[in-house]
Amino acid sequence: MSGTNPAAALAEAAAAAARAPSVHNTQPWRWRVSPDGLDLYAERSRQLTATDPDGRMLTISCGAALHHARIALAAEGWVASVDLLPTKGDPDHLARITLAGRTDVTPAAMRLVQTIAVRYTDRRPTVDVPIPADAFEALRREAGTEHMGLHPLRTSGLAELAAAAAAANRIGVADLDQRAELAYWIGGERPSGAGVPDAAIPAQPPQTGVPERDFGHPGTLAVGTGHDAKATYAILFGRGDQPADWIRAGETLSAVWLLATELGIAVLPLSSVVEIPATRERLHHILSNLYIPYLVLRLGKADPDHAGAARTPRLGPEQTIERAG
Repeated sequence: MSGTNPAAALAEAAAAAARAPSVHNTQPWRWRVSPDGLDLYAERSRQLTATDPDGRMLTISCGAALHHARIALAAEGWVASVDLLPTKGDPDHLARITLAGRTDVTPAAMRLVQTIAVRYTDRRPTVDVPIPADAFEALRREAGTEHMGLHPLRTSGLAELAAAAAAANRIGVADLDQRAELAYWIGGERPSGAGVPDAAIPAQPPQTGVPERDFGHPGTLAVGTGHDAKATYAILFGRGDQPADWIRAGETLSAVWLLATELGIAVLPLSSVVEIPATRERLHHILSNLYIPYLVLRLGKADPDHAGAARTPRLGPEQTIERAG
């Protein structure tokens, strides 16, 4: 434990951030620890240049890591001050965390940091039991800020989402560069510490009304007999479409996902419909052309009779954390 040592607390926060969700588990972040701060950078060598040329999903992933780091600091009794995009002219310098003093460690902070260790992406179909209405309202409150929100999809919106997801799959499969990129990051044993192993990919196409991403090959994850009829699909949205907005979207994603895990709700992010400009515009239309869609989340109850997916691997700290000097 870091105790009252600021530099040690910042280094531990960067290590805890390694468990954050990221597109295809690319972990596209780099941390720089110094005695007076913790700097977050985009790691372009792990950007999906064919699928995510603008770095939207990369930046959302880094925002989730930023939130994880803040959670870790709160659990150690530190007040974190965050400055987004602190270096003018350096778009890769996404955030800087400084310590603004000590605070009491709350039970909520301890629960959240423990939840980081058990959160994961669940690609299995959900069971035919809806999540409680009050649970979804809690998630919506968690997402609701002046910048962000969580919009549930009803019948017509679900049909539009299903059509958009199917179109995104067709476009992705037809794009040779995207297929090659997917093949690099998906499948196998992933000894590199990044990417999505076969054990986290369904062994056969799940019985879902909203199609999941076509990974190009089956994995080894048993999907059971469920489907998504009782799942809740929701769009994480906001007001802006600039890097600072994407960072905030990632922080919100992390906060919602950790709360969902505490509530026993399985989360599956659907990013393919956001990655393709044409299908992203369809989601924009669902939001009455007023807000920017950042990600679609499937929320539901996982089948208790089937084991969860394997946790995805993580890069070693030497690959994501450096120390000043």
